[in-house]
Amino acid sequence: MKDIERVCKFLDEAQTYYLATVEGDQPRVRPFGTAIIANGRLYIQTGKVKSVSKQLAANPKAEICAFKDGKWLRVSGELVNDDDHEVKVAMLEKMPVLKDMYSADDGNMQMLYFKNATATFSSFTEAPETFEF
Repeated sequence: MKDIERVCKFLDEAQTYYLATVEGDQPRVRPFGTAIIANGRLYIQTGKVKSVSKQLAANPKAEICAFKDGKWLRVSGELVNDDDHEVKVAMLEKMPVLKDMYSADDGNMQMLYFKNATATFSSFTEAPETFEF
């Protein structure tokens, strides 16, 4: 399994991860649950009307963290907007619950992929594993 696939699988199994952004000099953290691999990239999803979207437009550097079974994953990098219709459709197919709030054509659904990402798997009992994608 490729490293990026391992990251997405961990995020899926954890179900919730936390996305950290910056607003001015104030960190902002909130729970997310969307993750998909498309075009060889790890994508997450939000709405363009949300504060998180505006924060990432001002400063695309972000980090996510998920915890499961005594292990945690941190992914840091830049989140880049991608309006690819097929990627939006793929996310909606993977997570049909999003269809109550978004559609691929609503102008609000925002897909963001990690660029220059570093992922680290950690635990209290094993040495950290780090890789880039």
